[in-house]
Amino acid sequence: MHTTLLALDLGTTTGWALRDRTGRITSGTEAFKPRRFEGGGMRFLRFKHWLTELKAHADGIDTLVFEEVRRHASTDAAHVYGGFLATLTAWCEHHGIPYQGVPVGTIKKHATGKGNANKAEMLAAIRARGHRPADDNEADALALLHWAIERHEAAQEA
Repeated sequence: MHTTLLALDLGTTTGWALRDRTGRITSGTEAFKPRRFEGGGMRFLRFKHWLTELKAHADGIDTLVFEEVRRHASTDAAHVYGGFLATLTAWCEHHGIPYQGVPVGTIKKHATGKGNANKAEMLAAIRARGHRPADDNEADALALLHWAIERHEAAQEA
């Protein structure tokens, strides 16, 4: 019996990867683009609702990891990331789910051996593990999930 691990690459297009209690890995992306005529906070409410649906579908989440981004291409990107991060951490606290941010370089180094790997290298590394990610968001979430699985298993053995 495995613990349920959820890995997220936060953003307007959020990549996700989940290992359930049977050990099966599923992944994908979910879009949280602002919709016409909706207020600025609605994307975060939709994100929160999606997390709750995912938790129910997975029959609970034991641990959650997310890609911790320190640099953003623009002020808007930083604000959006901050909104997703605040929503995520509050949701985890509410549900009693332990969570951890993992630096981008750590994820890239684990997946490719290089802390500054580009999108193509990340996609290739995840495909080499047998996954078929639709885009770099899903690939990043899968890479993070594999990092978390290795850390979790190493902690169990210790």
